[in-house]
Amino acid sequence: MSVTTSQRVEGIAGRDFENVREAFADNFARRGELGGACCAYHWGGKVVDLWGGIRNKQTGEPWERNTMVIVYSATKGLAAMTLAIAHSRGWLDYEERVCAYWPEFAQQGKERITVRQLLAHQAGLYALDEPIDRSIVADLDRLAVVLARQKPAWEPGTRQAYHAITLGYYQGELLRRIDPQHRSLGQFFQDEIASPLELDVYIRLPEDIPNSRLATIARPGAIEMLLGFPLRLTMDAMNRRSKIVRSLRGSELPHDEQRIYARNFEVPSGGAVGTARAIAHAYSVFATGGQELGLRQETLDLLAAPAIPPTRGFYDECLKGEVQFSLGFMKPSENWRFGGARSFGSPGTGGAFARPGVPRHARRVQPRILRRSGRGAVPPGTHVPRDGHARRRHQGARGGRALAATAVRRGVDAWPALSRTKRCRSCDRVAGTGRGSASANARCRPRAALRSGQDARIGG
Repeated sequence: MSVTTSQRVEGIAGRDFENVREAFADNFARRGELGGACCAYHWGGKVVDLWGGIRNKQTGEPWERNTMVIVYSATKGLAAMTLAIAHSRGWLDYEERVCAYWPEFAQQGKERITVRQLLAHQAGLYALDEPIDRSIVADLDRLAVVLARQKPAWEPGTRQAYHAITLGYYQGELLRRIDPQHRSLGQFFQDEIASPLELDVYIRLPEDIPNSRLATIARPGAIEMLLGFPLRLTMDAMNRRSKIVRSLRGSELPHDEQRIYARNFEVPSGGAVGTARAIAHAYSVFATGGQELGLRQETLDLLAAPAIPPTRGFYDECLKGEVQFSLGFMKPSENWRFGGARSFGSPGTGGAFARPGVPRHARRVQPRILRRSGRGAVPPGTHVPRDGHARRRHQGARGGRALAATAVRRGVDAWPALSRTKRCRSCDRVAGTGRGSASANARCRPRAALRSGQDARIGG
């Protein structure tokens, strides 16, 4: 395959993972990728570490080994990790009412909302009635007052609506209340996860990160936006009063015209900036038992357990389709297939997706993590190569791995590809796919269904 200078792929792909390099390179040659990175861990060891293309469309500066980019709602998985650590330390009970930790929360009919309901987007708090700006978000005490005053859109626990931006604010205040040091979520993540694991990913980007390490964002065109979303969601997005538009208010706050991304500022639902390598490493630790972070098996089992629906089911009032969430992570479902029943992860704008697969018979979580994208979305039912073959579809059992990717390019959100399928070119078996994505069965060595890359796009 010929790749131009700007599309050169660098790095390593270990034995039995060569098709990852080929699929990654396909993003540049065939799908309009500008720049990106892909990193995979297998049983705690790094087996893929690739990067290529450019990090800035205007200047043509190359994507380098340590280039970082915003990952939008993939941040939610990192935020959920902080509460999982709090649970393992005995500070938090997922079944407890939020107001038991945060008394002021018990206003406007919120007194019976549990932590589990809040983290599953079932609290009816997907948008804030009071306008907030950067100054309020930066002042956690003022923000807490606004959050506590918010009235649920409906009876909590009855419906689901994607809390695109607000979830992170509520998580942050909850964590601040239970942490003995009362740290912000971004600071907690840095102290308790990123620093111990030496990760280049931040929910609170520090001042000393130079712009030269950051990838800029290439916005999708209008036609790509229109074609990349399901019709019903596209129509909703055109209505400034719709639930999805209201839920996304504030998604622009992590950006800074002068410095690319805001410094010392937190949007815990969509503002993390980091490398594919760092996010893959973080999920790999969770997937292999979490001993480095002091995670208890009870916590990991809860993360792996099935999602619990609200009384009216998993239909999401913002996303206009059935999606399952549990304890801050997404769970696999008919419309969003990945791993096995015990898998969990977090997608985001641009197709970011990370998840470990957890077989029932394993005492420790086995890693099966995917963060990827393409022009359209992260496909449901994605097949990923494991040692050149796979004995079961959509299962994380036997042969753990962790994969993450980041990219800057044009495209649309991760959410549209909920039900489209395509046949593998090599074995003719059906695999889920999004518009313009590569697809193949995991049994196929010639072609892996591993389109990688975190698209750099605005949104949740």
